[in-house]
Amino acid sequence: MDAAYNPRTVEEVFRDYKGRRSGMIKALTTDVEDFFQQCDPVICLYLSEKENLCLYGFPSEQWEVNLPAEEVPPELPEPALGINFARDGMQENDWLALVAVHSDAWLLSVAYYFGARFGFDKADRKRLFNMINDLPTIFEVVSGNAKKQTKEKSLVRNHGSNKSKSNTKGRGSESQGKYGGKGDEEGLEEEDEEHGDTLCGACGENYASDEFWICCDICERWFHGKCVKITPAKAEHIKQYKCPSCSSKRARP
Repeated sequence: MDAAYNPRTVEEVFRDYKGRRSGMIKALTTDVEDFFQQCDPVICLYLSEKENLCLYGFPSEQWEVNLPAEEVPPELPEPALGINFARDGMQENDWLALVAVHSDAWLLSVAYYFGARFGFDKADRKRLFNMINDLPTIFEVVSGNAKKQTKEKSLVRNHGSNKSKSNTKGRGSESQGKYGGKGDEEGLEEEDEEHGDTLCGACGENYASDEFWICCDICERWFHGKCVKITPAKAEHIKQYKCPSCSSKRARP
């Protein structure tokens, strides 16, 4: 699919990993409705050329549902085959979690394929693993386990209430604690330390005090405004925010 792209250093392989990971997280969270439809087994059987589909992530942070590579062996390790046929035989959350686990395994296989191909030594492999291990897995982001880990430290609630005090303008009490933005300059460093483990439910990246965040009232996950296409101005008029994943679940029969 993108076999011509060959990262050669630890930093380049990690950047490749992060890009592919971000694309696959988008497919399973903010773009989940589109992903769900593209994996419709009925449509896939009707279009006989799309029997066993794979979810691909690209270094450009994009994703694609497509057929596996035709060449044997493939240029790069291939993702799990046939994710579409398991879709309607499982609960949606379980199916997404299964795809997430296989996606994590694929990302590691691609990263270490590059490492083996370009002769990473023991120190390079360990450094690459540590860089990857510092990020939550796709499964942790999709299942909410990453959020649960931060909630144990009481980060999410405090993050919302602290930021709403310094950033909400004329919002009612029911909106307090659900939106975040740029805080007072003197408190930015303190907020970074306190909420640095809060993760975006879409991209899985950590909290930063200079970015706008919004919390879903249904699943209580936090998101970068840019990841869910919500601006501070739009947030002012939202009484109850539902993230793309929760909205699509409601809409689906």
